[in-house]
Amino acid sequence: MDGPFATALSLIASGDPALMQIISLSLRVTLTAVLIACVIGLPLGAALALARFIGRGALIVVFNALMGLPPVVAGLIVYLMLSRSGPFGSLGLLFTPSAMIIAQTLLILPIVVSLTRSVVEDLWVEYREQLHSLGAGRLRAVPTLLWDGRVSLLTGVLAGFGRASAEVGAVLIVGGNIAGHTRTMTTAITLETARGQLGLAVALGIILMTLTLSLNAAAWGAGQWARGRLG
Repeated sequence: MDGPFATALSLIASGDPALMQIISLSLRVTLTAVLIACVIGLPLGAALALARFIGRGALIVVFNALMGLPPVVAGLIVYLMLSRSGPFGSLGLLFTPSAMIIAQTLLILPIVVSLTRSVVEDLWVEYREQLHSLGAGRLRAVPTLLWDGRVSLLTGVLAGFGRASAEVGAVLIVGGNIAGHTRTMTTAITLETARGQLGLAVALGIILMTLTLSLNAAAWGAGQWARGRLG
């Protein structure tokens, strides 16, 4: 195993262009998907927590179920929507980074919505009387509740990021794993391992694990700081 690890470290140390391109694309796709999921999911989850309407319970069940949506199914759905015979085929997004962003957003969104609903619902029960006394109704309380639950929400966002960054099936279906265009860290690891090119695969694995550990360490530190336990 010395050979692949030595090659991997050499690729990382030298800033190999192919390695950097794969990492850059992976981060761009996943971070964009996380951002879109948060922009849609945070207010949607808060609305689902505070609003009362017919079918709310069924909608909650659907979002909870979609948290376990198999990535290949998400990829298939996006593929059918973006293929030439699909309703959005004319946009020409299939086998592009945009298609990969859509697929990853579909995977992350239910996590963000469900966690936001749970956090905001609990906080509303806890602070409802206090917020009412300040003249804040359900709608006006949303920003306050989201801010108060930011640490818990950050954990959910990181969970979504982790799911997207480690995902292979969906991005492979809609992206095609095209070198220099739609090849991400996970799809490259799969391909290079199958080809026996373990050096690049190990290098990408090291980068992926380091990134995941760093983000989780940052989230833990932010949580400790928010609770006043640092120092």
